[in-house]
Amino acid sequence: MKRVLTIQDISCLGKCSITVALPIISAMGVETVILPTAVLSTHTMFKNFTVKDLSDQLLPITDHWKSQNVHFDAIYTGYLGTAEEIEIAKTIFHEFGGKDTKIYIDPVMADNGKLYPAFDEAYAKLNAGLCGEADVIMPNITEACFMTGTEYKETYDEAYIELLISRLAKLGAKTVVLTGVSLSEGKTGVYGLDTVTGEKIIYQNDHVDAAYHGTGDIFASTVVGAATRGLSLADAFRIAADYTAETIRVTLKNPAEPWYGVDFETTLPLLIREIENA
Repeated sequence: MKRVLTIQDISCLGKCSITVALPIISAMGVETVILPTAVLSTHTMFKNFTVKDLSDQLLPITDHWKSQNVHFDAIYTGYLGTAEEIEIAKTIFHEFGGKDTKIYIDPVMADNGKLYPAFDEAYAKLNAGLCGEADVIMPNITEACFMTGTEYKETYDEAYIELLISRLAKLGAKTVVLTGVSLSEGKTGVYGLDTVTGEKIIYQNDHVDAAYHGTGDIFASTVVGAATRGLSLADAFRIAADYTAETIRVTLKNPAEPWYGVDFETTLPLLIREIENA
């Protein structure tokens, strides 16, 4: 069985970060090891949440793993939160990485043209440096703009996306994929480039007009799980885009009208069937 290490926070209530990555990647038939960067009572869309930073525990945990000769087929980072944790992630890449270990980075820090409140442009530049260590990065358009010093545009054409891709490629990752890219009205998806082969990864599906916390984590976790299972990156991103969209559609039909996360638990059987048939 393949094994993935995911490095991000635990929001005890809220369906995001590790509480999404662990069940989704595990359901895809991949052992999932967690390294929590912090524990939050809820995700940050709730008021008055509590948080316990775990930065001082990360290296002692990984030192123990080294003593047990633990190997990972992939390492996947999501929300890190501090400059210190970015540097620790680099250390972990170097200590557990290698030609047989793929590194996936979702540089969670911004959306809709703005950085999240806890971050500044200096943090964005540190994330850009981290992305240079990766095999695959999957920022959204806002994150790509902050990491490359590019003006953010809500309305854009394919030439603008190509510009962002070319600038992301200079960061050093082998494959760069922009998420949340709309190439025509009513559509959304991904636009990426394998910088080694020059092959493009482009996929568009129907846009679902709703926004929920944690859907980016669902998307990235599905990509990592599918790729670790041996699917091509093109297939992994296609499956992730379709699964995330279907999960949002299912959640919209819930009469309880959940607001803090999507009902991914109910759609896991769909994902498992898709992986088995791929």
